Amino acid sequence: MLTGSIVALVTPFTQQGNIDYTELEALVNWHCEAGTDGIVAMGTTGEAATMSHDEHVDVVSAVAEIAAGRIAVIAGNGSNSTAEAVNLTERMSHLPLAGFLNVNPYYNKPSLRGLIAHYTACTQASDLPQLLYNVPGRTAADLLPEQVAELAQIPNIVGIKEATGDLTRVAQLQELCGKDFILLSGDDPTACEFLLRGGHGVISVTANVVPAQMKQMISAAVAGEREQAELIDSELAALHEAMFVQANPIPVKWALALMDKLRPVYRLPMTEPELPQQQHIEHILKQAGLIKAE
Repeated sequence: MLTGSIVALVTPFTQQGNIDYTELEALVNWHCEAGTDGIVAMGTTGEAATMSHDEHVDVVSAVAEIAAGRIAVIAGNGSNSTAEAVNLTERMSHLPLAGFLNVNPYYNKPSLRGLIAHYTACTQASDLPQLLYNVPGRTAADLLPEQVAELAQIPNIVGIKEATGDLTRVAQLQELCGKDFILLSGDDPTACEFLLRGGHGVISVTANVVPAQMKQMISAAVAGEREQAELIDSELAALHEAMFVQANPIPVKWALALMDKLRPVYRLPMTEPELPQQQHIEHILKQAGLIKAE
């Protein structure tokens, strides 16, 4: 339920900036049909940082209702405030979720003792399994393998989304946390090799755009089929790069808008890509056959 090809789902908005539940339903159905194994709702890609708690819970509730058991749903429940993270966890704990994705508290830079207290409080707010989320590029704090091993002792912390792109961490985490600890890549460009080294899945931005192809690559890599996995990944390399020409989720929402999947509407301070990036994303989508070349 917490492995395989997991999409870090975008949140579509109306032109007025409200949540577009019609487009959200279409996106969830598309991922179900494409074979995606799971959806992370209200993570970084979902613009959770700009959503109110009511909106946050509403989006996760809607995704779970639309999914209707066809696909695993993982809810983002992180915050730099432990009280807020606990409140979100409690409010969503009754939903039919596979688990939670809990980002390392950002901005505060807590000590290991503070991290353990933070995550302990969150896990006590729900019996559902929780994944750690290490993304130092966003949080300004790196959750080191030794710290992960300490946190893995907390009941119902079952794995980590590791988004540093540092492939040496796969072996380190395996050694320190054991073979049953779930290792998920959070870095699309290095995800294939992460899986070939023993990772269990990917929480992917690129999967928003090419869900079926990401599922194929991930399945091959998890099965140890290096040649097939690397072949598919090489075909996705330009897309991986294009999805990060500006801060996520700016490029991926622009790509989905070009594909007529949603409107290119963001919550401030996120704005549409600069013109050179717009042109680059369009060029890559045309190369990939995702939109028509003129």
